[in-house]
Amino acid sequence: MMELATSLPYRQSTLLRLDGEGALHYQVYKALRAEILSGNPPHGGRLPSTRALALESGISRMTIQTAYEQLLAEGYAVGRHGSGTYVAGPTDAPAPAMRLGGTAPLPRLGAVAARAAAAPRVSRLGRRVFDDVTPLLSSRGHGRPRPRWDFRHGLIDMRDFPHATWRRELARQARRSEIAAHDYPPAQGSLLLREAIAAYLRRSRGLRCAAEHLVVVNGSQQGLDVTARLLLDPGASALVEDPGYEGARSAFQLAGARVIPVPVDEHGLDPARIPRAARRARLAHVTPSHQYPLGGVMPLARRQALLAWAAHHDAYVVEDDYDGEFRFEGHPVAPLKVLDDAARVLFIGTFSKVMFPALRLGYVVVPPPLVRAFARVKALGDGGTPVLEQEALAAFIASGAFERHLRRARAQHAARRAALLGALREELGERAEVVGTNAGLHVLLRLRGWTPARVEALARRAYAANVGVYPATPYYAAAPREGSLVLGYAGLTPAEIRAGIRALRDVLR
Repeated sequence: MMELATSLPYRQSTLLRLDGEGALHYQVYKALRAEILSGNPPHGGRLPSTRALALESGISRMTIQTAYEQLLAEGYAVGRHGSGTYVAGPTDAPAPAMRLGGTAPLPRLGAVAARAAAAPRVSRLGRRVFDDVTPLLSSRGHGRPRPRWDFRHGLIDMRDFPHATWRRELARQARRSEIAAHDYPPAQGSLLLREAIAAYLRRSRGLRCAAEHLVVVNGSQQGLDVTARLLLDPGASALVEDPGYEGARSAFQLAGARVIPVPVDEHGLDPARIPRAARRARLAHVTPSHQYPLGGVMPLARRQALLAWAAHHDAYVVEDDYDGEFRFEGHPVAPLKVLDDAARVLFIGTFSKVMFPALRLGYVVVPPPLVRAFARVKALGDGGTPVLEQEALAAFIASGAFERHLRRARAQHAARRAALLGALREELGERAEVVGTNAGLHVLLRLRGWTPARVEALARRAYAANVGVYPATPYYAAAPREGSLVLGYAGLTPAEIRAGIRALRDVLR
C-alpha cells in the first residue's frame, strides 16, 4: 500500500492511503471515500482543494480532479460554487453509504460486515437455507480438489462427447441467427427444441406429448424448483422417497413445504406405505425407472396405485427421469407418464448425463392445465433460457447426431459398468454387496456389518488416498442402520475404475 502525506483542512499531515490497484485517479478516489466513510471529515466538512491536495501529495491536479468528480457523481460529496467541495450531509443529495437521518457517520464497514456475518438478517426462506435445507452433498464437489479416482455420481467422461460436431452445430446456429433471436427468449423455450424433444420422446420412450406441453428449463434442478414454487404453499406436504434424491428434498423444503419421507425397497416407492396423515400431500417425487440411489424399478401395480392416489387427492406426481436413457438389460423402461390419463404427472428430463452438465438444459412435460403458469413461474426466475444452445441442441437431435452419440455412450458406459462390477467382485469379494446394477450410471455398495459412521470415516480416509467415494447417508431422512456408498462410474475409464477400486481395497485393509 502506498501512503502519501496530505494537508487536509480537517486533519493535519493525514496520509492518503493508495492501495496500488487500478488507475491512479481511482486509487485516490478510493482513499478519499474511505476517509469520508470513517467520518473524517463529518457530514458538511470541507475537503481540501484539488490544488492543495495535488501540491501536498505530488499527484497531478487533473488526477485529483478526476477523483473528486467521481465522489461528486456518486453523492459522497457536493460542490458549492465559490466555496469548495464538502462531504454530503443529510440535506444534500443522498450519499450511497451514509445515514440521512442525522449527522453521525456509519460505523466502519469492517464492523458492519462482522455483524452481518455473525447474524445475517434474512427472510424466512433464507433461514430455511441456513437451517433446514439439506445440502447437495453427493452431487457436488464440496469445494475440494477432485481426487485422482473420483466415483462421484453426476460426473461424466467428456472424452466421450463429439465436441467437433457440437462446435460445428453451435457455429452454424450462430451464423443463422436473426436479430430477433437476440431478444428475450420465449418463456416456454425454443419451439424448435420442444418439437425435437417431443419427437425423440415418442420414438425412444413411447411418451406421446406435443411441443406445447413441454417447458425447457435450466437443468432438472430448476424443473424441481419451479414445480415446488408452483404447487407448494408454505406448510403444504410433499412426499419424497427415502432414501431419495436430496435435490428434490431441498427444493421442497426451500418452498416451505413439510417433507414427508416414504420408505422405498428394491421395487421403489410403495404407495401402500404412504402415512395416513400424509394422504393429502400436494405432490410426490419419484424416480420410478431407476430409483435413486437404490436402483429399483417401480412395477406396474405400484405405478397405477400412485396415479390413483394422485387423482383421488387432487395431487401431482413428479417423475424424475434423471438417467432413464441408460439401461443395460433390455429397452429403457417406459415412463410413468405414459399411464397418465388424468394429467397428474410432471415428467422431468435432463441432458446433463447424455450431453454434458455445463449445458444446463432440461425439460418438463407438464399437464396441459399447468403449462402456462409453469412457464411464467420459470421466466420470473431467470427471464428465459439462452436460445443459441437450445436451437443448436434442436438441430443436434434432428440430425440424428444425438441418438448416435447416445448409442456410443451406452456401449461405453456398459464397459465401465462391467469393469466396476468385475473389480468390486475381485477386490472386495464377500465383504460388499452391490445393488442397482442393471441401469443408470451408479451403483450402491453395501459394506456388510459397517455402520454409517464407519463408512463416513472410510470415505475420509479414501479421499486422503486419492479415491473419491460417497456415503449414501445424505439420501436418507434418518441415518440408516447399515452403511453404504454410492459409486458413480461415468467419469472414469475402465482402467481408471479398476485402479480406483484397488486403491479402495488398500484403504479398507
